[in-house]
Amino acid sequence: MTIQTFDIDPAWHDVGAVTDIPERGSRRVATAQGDVAVFRTGDGQVFALVDRCPHKHGPLSQGIVHGHGVTCPLHSWVIDLKTGQPTGADAGKGCTPVVPVRVQDGRVLMAQPVMAG
Repeated sequence: MTIQTFDIDPAWHDVGAVTDIPERGSRRVATAQGDVAVFRTGDGQVFALVDRCPHKHGPLSQGIVHGHGVTCPLHSWVIDLKTGQPTGADAGKGCTPVVPVRVQDGRVLMAQPVMAG
């Protein structure tokens, strides 16, 4: 399995308080390279993916978060939040780029996505 990521600028950017992201929900963050969906799972973990499903480019930030996955609102593909890979019958049919995030002192820090060269 290959995990697709952007080349990462070493700077981390504060995108808000972890409590600004609803539990089992997401928040869309605009970047110069396009929108990123930042998710918070029911167990409090935070993940970030480029806000586009690999299938029909649906906005993953509008999907339903369950476990460590998000269901695309357009065609119900389930995307693994850690890897960006579709799961189940759709496995291996594309990948959503992962954007590194971390939580520090209750704030969500995101690496700035930079187009891979």
